Amino acid sequence: MDIPVENIKPIIESLLFISGEPLTISKISEVLNLNEKSVITYLTEMSSDYENNNRGLRLIIDNNKVSLVTSPLASLYVAKLSKMDLEGDLSPASLETLAIVAYRGPLSRMEIDDIRGVNSSYILRALLLRGLLDRNVHPQRANSYIYALSHDFFKFLGINKLEDLPDYLSFSQKEIKADI
Repeated sequence: MDIPVENIKPIIESLLFISGEPLTISKISEVLNLNEKSVITYLTEMSSDYENNNRGLRLIIDNNKVSLVTSPLASLYVAKLSKMDLEGDLSPASLETLAIVAYRGPLSRMEIDDIRGVNSSYILRALLLRGLLDRNVHPQRANSYIYALSHDFFKFLGINKLEDLPDYLSFSQKEIKADI
């Protein structure tokens, strides 16, 4: 499948955004069916575009890994938003993610995204920072993580084990059906 040249940069940007974690240049090359040299050229152009046009995003390219990050110009505001998210009540999306991990976990981010139907990277990061989730290397895939409830989660709810959650046995075994 040939990608029109004008669509390659937006596609790369979308891949980096949705991944939530650094992607290797080889992975991007594989997904786009392009050689690594071409991908590096597009990434270099994108990086310049972000810098020269005073955009809110930047690319970090380090050791064959690429990340989409916020601009240093926005760092104070990003920090303020993050602090507000950490100090305030849990959002419905955070509660939903916690429930999914509680009743279905441990799960990878991709599995959580699949159940929720949206990218959960930001929510997972916020829950990790609050200490409600733990992130561990996936036992079957060393390049991936799984998320599980933390000790602080149990402490916060005042429970000793998952089975103490409401209707745990019933909900943990039910098939999840998407509302489409």
